[in-house]
Order: sequence, then C-alpha cells, then structure tokens
Amino acid sequence: MHNIIIRNEIPLDYRVVEELTREAFWNHHVPGCDEHYLLHIMRNADSFIRELDFVAEIDGKIVGNIVYTKSKIIDDKDECYDVITFGPLSVVPQFQGKGIGRMLIEYTKELAKELGYRAILIYGDPNYYSKFGFVEAEKYDIRTPDNIYAVPLQALELYQGALSDCGGRFFEDSLFVIDRAASLEFDKNFPQKDKLNGLPTQERFIQLINMRKVRE
Repeated sequence: MHNIIIRNEIPLDYRVVEELTREAFWNHHVPGCDEHYLLHIMRNADSFIRELDFVAEIDGKIVGNIVYTKSKIIDDKDECYDVITFGPLSVVPQFQGKGIGRMLIEYTKELAKELGYRAILIYGDPNYYSKFGFVEAEKYDIRTPDNIYAVPLQALELYQGALSDCGGRFFEDSLFVIDRAASLEFDKNFPQKDKLNGLPTQERFIQLINMRKVRE
C-alpha cells in the first residue's frame, strides 16, 4: 500500500472531491446518487465543521474524504444536546476495502474528541460501523425525528457517559432532506452515468431502512 496522507480539504479540492464522492456512491444506495450534491451544499451550511473536513491522498491524488456537520438530540423535556454527524464518507471505488475509510474515521474521531464534542451519531450499516465502536442509538434511548428506534441509527460516545442522560430524538441538519430537482440539475455538470437498479447494496439499504421499531 502506498503512503497515505490525511490532510484538511481546501477549496481547490472541492470539485475533485465531489467527483470521487459521486463515483463512491453511484448506484450504491439507489439508482444514481445525491451525495455529491449534498457535499456541495453542505460546505456553505452553518452546521458544517471545517476543522473535521479531511481528505486522504495517495501519491498526490485524493482518494477519500470525510465531512462532519453539527446535529442535536432533543429530549422529552425539550432539552437540547449538541452532537455531530459525519457523512458523506467517500472512498474512490478502486481504493475501497483498503482501510482508507477506517483511517479517516479513526483520525477524525480522535480530533473530534480533542475538540470537545460529546458524541457522533450517524445513519449507517451496523455491520461496518460496529468495528469503530458504534452501537445502536436505542441503547441510549435515542430515536429518529418521528420517535422510532432505527437499527441504522448508530451512536459513538466520545467520552465515558457522554450520552447516558441524552435520550430523545436525533435531528440532522435540514440540508439532509435532499431537493431532488436541484440534485438532478447539479448532476448535469458531471459525465453521464447509467443508473442501475436491484443491486445487492441497494437491497441492503432497503433492508436497513425497514429495521425500525416503535418505542414501547
């Protein structure tokens, strides 16, 4: 494996990172993808955390990226607890499975801890994210905005007991509600790619979405 450099993303990287994000997610969850558009609008959002925006570089070529936004948990008494969320986490397809995603997560997880953040919450596949210490948010009585326990909603405390009294509903920034028309328009700036359906990763995505249960 070549030497991997992890460094902050700079504006000159933006287009390259959007291209690699599109490559990483194309047809992964759904036919096509929106993640490159999400990344594009995220960088100008108030919730965007620039100190946790990193790329992985091999021989001068960017092959991965991780970005974070501020999010929150609102408990049943309307108390608000600040947490953070990463995503998109992107690795160009030819370098997937080589530990680059792991390096980006581990590096930024430690930095987030140093910066004083409470916890990281994400929506993701527990088969992957459990490797980094993430557990189902249900363990902390944390639910989706519609008050449902969801298996893909994963939580990681950045210090012992950080989420012990934070049961409530988890809210990402509203930018995660994608404007499909705007996303499709943005995608016209990139080379045409075929949209495929019925792939195993898409079936897994549907399976994960349906892993929900009502709070007793």
